[in-house]
Amino acid sequence: MRDETKCLHSGYTPKNSEPRVVPIVQSTTYVYDSTEEVASVFDEPTKSLIYSRFANPTVMAVEEKIAELEGGVGAMCTTSGQAATLLSILNICNAGDSFISLTEIYGGTVNLFSYTLKKLGIECIYVDKYASEEEINKAFKKNTKAVFGETIANPALSVLDFEKFSRIAHENGVPLIVDNTFATPVLCKPFEHGADIVIHSTTKYMDGHAVQVGGVIVDSGNFDWTNGKFPELVEPDESYHGISYVENYGKAAYIVKARMQLMRDFGCYPAAHSAFLLNLGLETLAIRMKQYCENATAVAKYFEKSDKIESVTYPGLKGDENYELAQKYLKGASGVISLNIKGGRENAIKFMDALKLASNEVHVADIRTCVLHPASETHRQLTDEQLVAAGIEGGMVRFSVGLENIDDIIEDIQQALNAI
Repeated sequence: MRDETKCLHSGYTPKNSEPRVVPIVQSTTYVYDSTEEVASVFDEPTKSLIYSRFANPTVMAVEEKIAELEGGVGAMCTTSGQAATLLSILNICNAGDSFISLTEIYGGTVNLFSYTLKKLGIECIYVDKYASEEEINKAFKKNTKAVFGETIANPALSVLDFEKFSRIAHENGVPLIVDNTFATPVLCKPFEHGADIVIHSTTKYMDGHAVQVGGVIVDSGNFDWTNGKFPELVEPDESYHGISYVENYGKAAYIVKARMQLMRDFGCYPAAHSAFLLNLGLETLAIRMKQYCENATAVAKYFEKSDKIESVTYPGLKGDENYELAQKYLKGASGVISLNIKGGRENAIKFMDALKLASNEVHVADIRTCVLHPASETHRQLTDEQLVAAGIEGGMVRFSVGLENIDDIIEDIQQALNAI
């Protein structure tokens, strides 16, 4: 099936007389005929459902759909994108370990990596995406367990050079973990370009309607966890009856470990109703992404022509420094634009406050046009040095183009620019 068909049919196939739409199984528990049967599921959790902190039929249908869209062997939904990011790292990093991340990533992820994980004894080593391979290789330590990046960085909108970073990661025996939120599998399938693990904030384009927060981790099944660097996936897990994830689950070892260990202990599994809403968004994802790209390209070109705009960053624009990478890895540059307004922070705020159609909100990748000021809002916890490293200036505005009529969006932009 192609993506448009997968969005509608993957994950759930009704049998004779069953509901056409994925049903909401609003239950925490599942009944068994005997104690022995319950015990057997504790021994082998993938055998059947036992408790909705691990798995739920509605959520599982969505997980399967996303795994098929990404081309992975399995997926696990979480209650937020941040939870997905956290678990993707904790699944292979222990206290005393390190991992490498590109500097141009979401501000909330920087905070997670730089402070919260540091408290847990896990070091994040930042590298510049433009650094030479030799320089990046020098950043690796004996305890480095992964490389992390974003397909389209938020809000810098730089495009990940998959070939470069997958090669570096694999030469050092570690997986490449990629946040594919802004691209979605409709515009980019990271596994086809060497990534090993993909995460999403499903709150964004996948949901599309700003109705529920969520995240997901997808396992490609391609990484060799038996290279000696990841004994916790190979050696018996004493917390789960001595199971060896690689031996018992093969290519799905990573995602099964994440569910059996981390979801068991952290319990950040989404509710069935949240998954039902996410599935509604996924059903239109393929057609929405095409329109986001079309609208955003028109808006980016309009901003380029304004004498009140210092610069426009959108990988879909010819002349953008990431245009060639976008052409290589993406089927479209998504719907988010970064622009720097002349006059810095003061004029950026004037512009935003004057918008009438576009919503000033702490969100992005919505079905409706929305806008925010990263330096004042989503990234305000970063130092000035971190802001610069993340590619954020005082005049930067993140403009998320929605699906309104393009003429209405542009008219709103023009009247707001007139307010400067």
